[in-house]
Order: sequence, then structure tokens, then C-alpha cells
Amino acid sequence: MTEKTEHCTARRSMWRRAADRLATGLPRGWSGRQEPAPPPGDTGATASPASALTEGAALPDTTLWRMRTTVRDEPGSLAELCQALAAHRVDILSLQTHPLSDGTVDEFLLRVPGTPDRTVLTGAVAAAGGRDTWLERADAHDLVDAPARMLSLATRTALDSAELPLSLRQLLGRCTIHSVPARTLKGEPLAERVPDEGVLEDHIMKFRDPSGGSITIERPQLPFTPTEFARVRALVELDARLGQRVPERRDTLTLSEGAPLTVRRADTSDLAAAREMHDRCSDRTLSLRYNGPVQDSVRYLDHLLSPRHGRTLAVETASGRLVALGHLLWDGDETEVALLVEDAWQHRGIGAELLERLVAMAAETGSESVYAITQASNTGMVAAMRGLGLPLDYQIEEGTLVITARPAGLRRRPQPVPGTRETAGR
Repeated sequence: MTEKTEHCTARRSMWRRAADRLATGLPRGWSGRQEPAPPPGDTGATASPASALTEGAALPDTTLWRMRTTVRDEPGSLAELCQALAAHRVDILSLQTHPLSDGTVDEFLLRVPGTPDRTVLTGAVAAAGGRDTWLERADAHDLVDAPARMLSLATRTALDSAELPLSLRQLLGRCTIHSVPARTLKGEPLAERVPDEGVLEDHIMKFRDPSGGSITIERPQLPFTPTEFARVRALVELDARLGQRVPERRDTLTLSEGAPLTVRRADTSDLAAAREMHDRCSDRTLSLRYNGPVQDSVRYLDHLLSPRHGRTLAVETASGRLVALGHLLWDGDETEVALLVEDAWQHRGIGAELLERLVAMAAETGSESVYAITQASNTGMVAAMRGLGLPLDYQIEEGTLVITARPAGLRRRPQPVPGTRETAGR
């Protein structure tokens, strides 16, 4: 990392996290730091939110809410709570129970008429004996019942090592997930030693990372329950048992001059080929990719190629020689994208093709934004980002450029004709 980047005065937390990762030489942890859903807009009703819950006339609109509250572990306590919600015409769509030593945490999915004031619901719950109540807007994805959701997350995790952090975020909601490698790039111990069974401490969970190191999950706004701890441990153990894995799909990329190339997922088994590609790249190309001195660039590869930190696409010739790498690195709702194309293969549309595929992957995982960190002089990366056809935000500090795109508006890639997997390079 250059001194210029180290002394950037960031205006956004994304900038600071990117700078921190470059400074340490280690990939950033996964994080789900999305903000709570904003209060919905005015529905146009003349009645107050409180009266909207209790008036007899049905409202045309309803909203979904997730609620957790702790009740006494006594017969009738849940029934009293349900009666309080029914009195306000609240429909209980699903219920999960999380037993504790001093009570039971009940998690509800609620359909509520109109757009109520949160204090109305929490007040009704408190009057019925609920405590430590937490309320958040929900969406249609929460309508899937718990067993079906766990099976779906287990399937995703089993098919692809890169899915573990995404599965954990879907399971736990808003949280921050840190993945700490076992050692630094210089070989010094880094991750703390975590017991085999993991650690549960109210708002923190810790596990051994199946790829080495440790996984720490934090959720300040809501303590974890033993039930959630058991579910997370099951996913982590599944990931460890299956070992590193990536989907086998291989696509054909035909350039304008007719040279056929293959685009596929890459992992740490491609480390040797990736190092050879680095050796064939010029210092300028490596400097633009890693935003600084190039002598240590190959030391990043083991982390970058690990599915634990994101997804990597490789472009190779018919002989199996790597000529380009594209990385998608998880960063919560924001995702970093990075490209490296060997000098002899630049200006043929390979970078633009990789970038569009990576941003489409980010959109599929629900990432709200994708950003690239590069030098202001890297006109190729700027052109590739502009080629996405998305609104872009630019931040520049002392020559370091961050370009951010919102993948929600990305045009859908045309689906290949059945039996073919060929795309044309631009």
C-alpha cells in the first residue's frame, strides 16, 4: 500500500475499510452492517398510527414485521402475548421459540394493518408480559419457514465454499462477520485459538474457520440465542466436512479475433498458475491492480483465491494458461471488485466481460453496491466500470480512486441457448 493511500481522509466507512485491508495485506472480514429498514412513508390515512391498529375498519395495506420478545417460561404466557397482538388485529404468520435458562425468546413474523408506530406494538407486548422486545421491518423472504430456510442455506453452503458468509448473513440478519486468517502474510500467528465447540457470549459468536483461522460474528442490536448458535455451528461444521469446493461450470468466451477462451471459477488450486501469470505481467499492470508497490503482490494470492473471502473468476486459454483474474470480495452490503489482465491480452474486452459477470454475481447475492479501488490513471478500469451502464459515484484522494456502482440496475445477461455456454467478448 502506498503512503498516499495510508493518509487518505475518508468520507465514508467503505473507504476506511478498504484502506485498512490494503494496509494490513489481509482480506477484510465479511460484514452485514446494513442499517435498519427506514420507516415506511405516509399511507395517506387520516387516523393516527395508534388508532389505525385498533379501529374496526380494515385497512387496504399491511406491513410485515419481525419481532422478538422474551416471555416467562410458564403455561399461558405465550397465549397472553398472542391475545394482546390479536386485540390490535395483528396476524401472526410464523413463530419460533428459543428456550433460555430464565425464559423463552419468541420470534414472530407479523402482518400488521397499516403502518403502525413501533411503540404501539412494543407497548402491547410489554403489557402482556414481554420484555427486551425487538422489532424490525420484514420482507417476503421472511415468509419461508425455518426448516425450509435451513435446508436451503445448507444446500447453498454445500455447493460452494464462498456461500458460507452469505448463508450466515441470511440466517442471522443484520450482523458483522469477521474472518481472521491463521497467519499474516509474513507467517506470524494472527487468529486467536477458538475451542472446537465454539464460543457464545451474548452478542458475539466465535468459531474455528474451516479454512484456518477464526470466524467472529457480532450483532450489537440483538443478542444471539443458543438455538441460533447451534444452527451456525451446524453450517460451519458442514462447510468444514466438505472441504474447499467451487461450481464446475465453464463458459466459452470468443474474442473478436476468434481466439476461444474459457471463463470459470478459480480457487487456491490455481495458485501456481496465478503466480506464473503475475510473473508475466509488467510492473505497471501490477501497480494499477494492487495500488502500490508490486514486490509483495503474489503474497496476496492465497487470500484472494480463497472462496472464504469471495469469488474469483479465471480466464484461461485452450492450453490452460491463465491470462486474467477477476475477484469479488465480500464486504457486507458493499462488495469490492478487482481485475488483473495480462499485458498481452489487454484491450480485447476481457476485463469488461469479467467485470460484468462479477457485478452480476454481486447483484444475485443481494449486494447493494460494488466498488473498485484503483489509481486515477487507470483509464481501463474506469472505462470498464462506465461500460456497465450503471450510475457511478467517484471518490478520489491523492491519486487513489474509488468507483462505486449500484448493481440493482444492471441489465440482465442474455441466457445462453440450451446446450451452449458461449459469450462474445467486447
